[in-house]
Amino acid sequence: MSNIAGKAYAMNVITPIRWYTAWLNKLFFWVALKRPSTLLGLSTLSLIHYARWTIIGPRQFPHLSPQQPRENLRYAYMLFFSNFNGSWDQYVDSFTFAIPGGLDLFWKWNLRYSKSVALTPFHDYIQYNQLETIHYYNAYPLATSNDIKAAQNVKDKLIAFDHLAEQGSDEQFMQRYRGLLRGLQHDLGSMHPTPIISMSAYQVEKRERWHAEQKQHDTTANSLNKEHEHG
Repeated sequence: MSNIAGKAYAMNVITPIRWYTAWLNKLFFWVALKRPSTLLGLSTLSLIHYARWTIIGPRQFPHLSPQQPRENLRYAYMLFFSNFNGSWDQYVDSFTFAIPGGLDLFWKWNLRYSKSVALTPFHDYIQYNQLETIHYYNAYPLATSNDIKAAQNVKDKLIAFDHLAEQGSDEQFMQRYRGLLRGLQHDLGSMHPTPIISMSAYQVEKRERWHAEQKQHDTTANSLNKEHEHG
């Protein structure tokens, strides 16, 4: 299992909510859709790929075959999904500072919710209800959300530049080209590799290093033993 794929982290949080108050959360979600200003603070967080809240009723979990026992659940459940760049602490803290009122509104009726401020109880609440990601695929593991936005901007500007490439004199072409470079300075940075591509890959590399160190240790020990015998 791995919550990390390159520079992206996958968060899955499932929290119980009393079925007779779940409709209130659905109402809050509807209001947030109709009034995007409710979550305006999220648009300032460039580290987020996306974030989504949804509610599953106690009778809405998949029943895949007659042999599968049916759940007898006392609660509905709110699922929160998000992908982001950066550390777990950075993400949770950024959410808290950006939309503390929105978090309290969405999680208000969830069992044992502690409010988003102070931070430590909120951290504990999220950690307790977070589920590990079983499989996490990232098509561009070395790209952050800002890298992707920059690449899209470069593509759009190059297409627009190409449409005018055959027009005007050589001097006008060079003027437009230099203007293009000036306008894209902030979008042309290189994507440096991340130290951890995935937790599974990290464990493999860690194990390989350990075996290599053990082999080196054994080789050194054998050499010393041979020198001692000949001495």
